[in-house]
Order: sequence, then C-alpha cells, then structure tokens
Amino acid sequence: MTMPISESWTRIESWLDVHAPRTFAALEPPAERSAIAAAEQAIGQPFPEPLTESLLRHDGTGDYDLLPPFWQLLSVRHIVKAWQLRMKIYGAELAGAEEGDLDGDYGPWWHALWVPFAADGGGDYLIIDQRPYRRRGRVGDADHETGCSFGSHPMWSSLPALLDATATALETGEAVGGYLPVAVDETELDWEIM
Repeated sequence: MTMPISESWTRIESWLDVHAPRTFAALEPPAERSAIAAAEQAIGQPFPEPLTESLLRHDGTGDYDLLPPFWQLLSVRHIVKAWQLRMKIYGAELAGAEEGDLDGDYGPWWHALWVPFAADGGGDYLIIDQRPYRRRGRVGDADHETGCSFGSHPMWSSLPALLDATATALETGEAVGGYLPVAVDETELDWEIM
C-alpha cells in the first residue's frame, strides 16, 4: 500500500534532517496556491492532485537531488518553464504525432498532457502522464535524446509511489530500483547506482 504524500514527506524530512542536513536545508518552503493556479493556467491543465500536495509541502529542492538516482524536484515556476520549453521544441511535431500504445513502455518525445516535476540538470525531466487512459498518473523519464520511457518498477507507477519508495529506501538503507541512498560527508543525499 502506497503512503500518502504528506506521510512520505514527513519520513523523507526526518531522514534528511538527521543524515543529510544540507539537503534538508535546501528544501524550499511551500508553494502558494495562487502560484499553482497561475501555473495551471499557463500550461492549460490542472496539476495532478499528488503534485499539488507535494508542492504545497515543498516548492522544489533547489539544486539538490532527492529522488533516485539524480532528480531534483522542480518549483512551480520551473515546472512551467520546462513545459513551455518542451512545447516550443516539440510543439510543431505534436499535431501530427501518433499516440501509439498508451500502456507501452515508451511514449512520444513529448506530449502536451505531460507535467514535468523533476529534472536532472542535463535537459531531461520526470513527468506525470496526464493522458486520459487507465495508467494516468504514471511517472515517465522524458529524455531529450531518446524520448520518453516508463519504468516497470512499482515506484514509477505514480508520484505517491515514487515518494513512498524514496522514503523507504532512505529509512532502510536498501536499494530501490537499483539505486542506493548514501549520505555524502554526512551532509548531502546522493544515490549510488548498484
């Protein structure tokens, strides 16, 4: 059973406070509801409820990785910028693109109904797939070179599952999806690839 967003955040914050205080200190304060509403208007769709709940807890993680193996949570402002950038790059191609298998492991290069919420600093984003189908809400890796892929590990099934798996890995010290959490110099969270 996946834990609620608020409970996963409490677990993550508790671990970071003790084991990675620099990463903990980088967690941004809550986003304003008005900023979220403006962002939703800018991208032409509502944010998924789990994303809104997460943003109301922390409006991003600054320049620090939080999710395995190297993902930084975006602020509301950066979500809009990332979505607009991808639409600018791929927008003309979207009109004639075929959907393909919505349940498949691979998606198109970009889709207007994807909401980016994390970045790796190299031009790739984690997205929440908001296309209307049975796996709506799953997390994908929108790579700028290879297109979007959807992992089979249960942690990629939704943002709540991803935060829950992250919290569990931090608390147990066990790897999740092939990534092991480590506290670098007892101040920063990092993930080692197994």
